[in-house]
Amino acid sequence: MTVPNLMLSGIVGSTAYGLAHQGSDVDRLGVFAAPTEELHGLHRPKESHVSTAPDRTLHEAAKWCRLALSGNPTAMELVWLPDELYEVRTPLGDELIGIRTSFLSAQRVRNAYLGYATQQFRRLVGRDEAPVSPENRRRTAKHARHLKRLCHQGLELYASGRLTIRVEDPQEYHDFGERVAGDASAAQPLLRHYETAFDETRSALPDRPDEAPAESWLLRVRAHFYAPNAALSR
Repeated sequence: MTVPNLMLSGIVGSTAYGLAHQGSDVDRLGVFAAPTEELHGLHRPKESHVSTAPDRTLHEAAKWCRLALSGNPTAMELVWLPDELYEVRTPLGDELIGIRTSFLSAQRVRNAYLGYATQQFRRLVGRDEAPVSPENRRRTAKHARHLKRLCHQGLELYASGRLTIRVEDPQEYHDFGERVAGDASAAQPLLRHYETAFDETRSALPDRPDEAPAESWLLRVRAHFYAPNAALSR
C-alpha cells in the first residue's frame, strides 16, 4: 500500500506498549495529507487506508485530528511515541507532535479511555460464555491486558496531561491477562477501581480541547500540499 504525503508514522500497539510476545503482529499507525486539490472535487478522497501483512492504518490529516479531539486512545498514542518508534517523521509531523496537548480535554479523555476499557470488558464477558479453547483463552488474555492498559494510561493522561506509552511492568499485565482468561469476572474489580479513581482525581486537562492549533496546522498542511498546476492539467 503506497499512500502519498505521509507526514508521521510509527510502531504502535503491543510492541510500543512492551506487551508483545513471540508471534505478535507489529502494528503501524500514520497520518497523511490528501492532495489539497482533491478535496475540492465531486468525490472526496479516502480518509483512511488499512492494510494487513503488514498491519498498517493511515488516517488523512483532518480525520486524525477529529479522532484526537474526541480523545480516541489509538489515534492519540501516535503523537506520544518514544522517538525510536517513529519510522516517518517530517517537519509537519513534528509540528503535530508539538501541539499534542491542545487536543486533550478532561471529559473526552475520561469518556474515551474508560469507554474503550468497558468495551473490552464486555468482550471478555461475552467470550467467557464461548467454548473453552486455546485461541479463545489467548484472545481473552489479550483483551484483558488492553483493558488494564487503557485504564492506566487514561488515568495518567487525565491526571497529568501526559501519556506514557510503554507500560512499567509488562509481566504484571501478562499475569492479569492470564487470571482473566481463567475467569472474566476477575477484570471487573479493576474496572471499578479506575472508575472510582477518575471520580476522585482532579484533572490537569481543560474542560474543552483547544481546536485553534489543529485548525492552523491543517491550513499549513493544505497550503503545503496544494499543486494547482497539476490540478489544471488533468
